Amino acid sequence: MFENLNLIEPILKSLKAEGYVKPTPIQEQAIPVLLQRKDLLGCAQTGTGKTAAFSLPMLQLLHQDELYKKGPEGIKALILTPTRELAIQIGESISAYGKLLRLRHTVIFGGVPQKSQTDALRAGVDILVATPGRLLDLMDQRYVRLDKLTMFVLDEADRMLDMGFIHDVKKIIGRIPAKRQTIFFSATMPPEIAKLADTILTNPVRVEVTPVSSTANTVRQEIYFVDKGNKRHLLLHLLNNTDINTALVFTRTKHGADRVAKDLNRAGVMAEAIHGNKSQNARQRALSNFKAQKTRVLVATDIAARGIDIDELSHVINFELPNVPETYVHRIGRTGRAGASGISISFCDAEEKAYLKDIQKLIGKSVPVAETNPYPMTGAASVKTPESKPQRSNDSRRHGYKQSSASNSTRKSNTSAPSRRPSRDWRSISVERNY
Repeated sequence: MFENLNLIEPILKSLKAEGYVKPTPIQEQAIPVLLQRKDLLGCAQTGTGKTAAFSLPMLQLLHQDELYKKGPEGIKALILTPTRELAIQIGESISAYGKLLRLRHTVIFGGVPQKSQTDALRAGVDILVATPGRLLDLMDQRYVRLDKLTMFVLDEADRMLDMGFIHDVKKIIGRIPAKRQTIFFSATMPPEIAKLADTILTNPVRVEVTPVSSTANTVRQEIYFVDKGNKRHLLLHLLNNTDINTALVFTRTKHGADRVAKDLNRAGVMAEAIHGNKSQNARQRALSNFKAQKTRVLVATDIAARGIDIDELSHVINFELPNVPETYVHRIGRTGRAGASGISISFCDAEEKAYLKDIQKLIGKSVPVAETNPYPMTGAASVKTPESKPQRSNDSRRHGYKQSSASNSTRKSNTSAPSRRPSRDWRSISVERNY
């Protein structure tokens, strides 16, 4: 229980109001360490509860500092995160957890006019949540000063590397006080990220949850072998099932996401696409509509989906299989959260069989083939799992956010998981233009 983690009463009241009763494993391990003002190196994925793991002790320490020390005015804590969506969600969490505390925070990110952000900074904030590019821009314009900083959180460090932000991160680190408490989270530890952690952490305590290859027991998985040209027909057929209340559909490309969403809307299924080429306003509107179930289907690329956290998402559909097997585990971890059950449906065409083989090898088991398929692949054959490794039980690693939970969203840097490009089937070129 959160009461056993030495959290102050205002924070406990806020957690209770949000319905949070039982801490997740990462919270149980991290919160006591951070309350002792120690540095922390955390290996954890989105969905494990890491936002609360660092924000709860941050709020408590800053609150106590304000009460008893009355430190100088200025930004005391910086949370650096790779995507706009994740930055906004962290800001929402801080608002919820700290609503009974007299601490101010704001969120800054690119892709929108900066005036509202600079107005908030002028008014004064204690906690700043930021993406790297906009933060550097506002630092250069002298809207942001970090000389009073006492706490620094680097969240999803490996995703920073994937998205090409690591050099911006290093610039920011070079401009903050050397004497600070540093909290470093990454799902994987490629060499460049491990080196960065070594340079910015001081005698850190290491905490780790969720093995990279695990999939939640609460998620039922199935695969459909289907020709590429029939994928859209199969998707519409499945969505005719009223049991699918909401579905997050994954494509590999931005163009593919737009085409799938367009085809669904033409067929009368309310759908919106979310990817990096969309404006920030469009992305937030699409996400808000999806959470409110005004939109039934959200079509997303992997990077755009980072930070999407919806407790009642019933289905994840892989319209296209990812070419990095760890991405599959991360995708299906979007459902089956907070202890609920979920369903993962994947489409596999002839060119994607190699991807499926890699996925099954990683998770250590075969993905069950759907019992009925109105659009079977021409000459379809199952994909066997090569040298399947024993599947580690997830029972002891099931994570809770609201009373109990299960979330095993994961990912891995492309540098450590090279993609496999199967030979091209030129017979499919006439239908490939659709997606």
